Amino acid sequence: MEGAEDAGVYKLTEELAIVQTLDFFTPIVDDPYLFGQIAVANSLSDVYAKGGKPLTAMNIVCFPVKTMDMTVLREILAGGLDKMREAGVLLVGGHSVEDKELKYGLSVTGTIHPARVIRNKGCRVGDKLILTKALGVGIINTALKGDMVDPAAVAGALAGMAALNDKASELMQRTVVNACTDVTGFGLLGHLCEMIEDTEAGVMITAEAVPCFPEAKELAELGMVPGGMYRNRDFRKHMVEIDKGVPPNMADILFDPQTSGGLLISLPPDNASELLRLIHAAGIAAAAVIGEVVKEPKGKIIVR
Repeated sequence: MEGAEDAGVYKLTEELAIVQTLDFFTPIVDDPYLFGQIAVANSLSDVYAKGGKPLTAMNIVCFPVKTMDMTVLREILAGGLDKMREAGVLLVGGHSVEDKELKYGLSVTGTIHPARVIRNKGCRVGDKLILTKALGVGIINTALKGDMVDPAAVAGALAGMAALNDKASELMQRTVVNACTDVTGFGLLGHLCEMIEDTEAGVMITAEAVPCFPEAKELAELGMVPGGMYRNRDFRKHMVEIDKGVPPNMADILFDPQTSGGLLISLPPDNASELLRLIHAAGIAAAAVIGEVVKEPKGKIIVR
């Protein structure tokens, strides 16, 4: 399942910032209801990453009416609507066009006080980095295409993708957070590069601390990695140094393109332990501190 990168717009007043985002997807999962759920979870995540509350959404559908049964579309929309209800988001309309390839996504509008917008840049030296979901769904999806992955592993990855980032977002707003992004198509390291690009900070990542699906490690060792992983790595390799002791399959996972991944939160070290405790108490078991923001080397990520 591939996701289009979001476009975020902020309209500021003295008391309100309106956050608007757009995402759309093409499916690989056979279950159209679940596909609808994942598409919505991913679309809402852009607002959650900014510390906002999503309020309304509009469906965007491209559908091959001549080659696909309309029951598929009904199931996709039903899954999406149920996920919106779970998030407390109101569907206010949508747009549909005939297309040769199925695509479904949302335009989401949310709100936040303008003084509390959390952006994807602003990491400060000394910050700890918390990741809230396990990595490896791109690798598992690639193996699924070839029917080379255990159904239990697929179920775990799909459940992770369908899970909202609402609880982690709400909890991080209770403390001081310097930057946050959701981890999607650029992979963990790609999005982390965005966070420190053109800044005075660098990052040190501890590979063994990064949560990932165990099956993704095994599949990556067999070479079952998506083409997007290679594109992510090639685009950001000038900013990333991976120690020789880091297994190659783990390096692949760090660049693996995610669909509906977790939040990557940069916050002062004194606040990190308490936030992680609260996130775990909320049932987000995979969340972990994966590294820290450092003074040197500037603009670089070291994986050890």
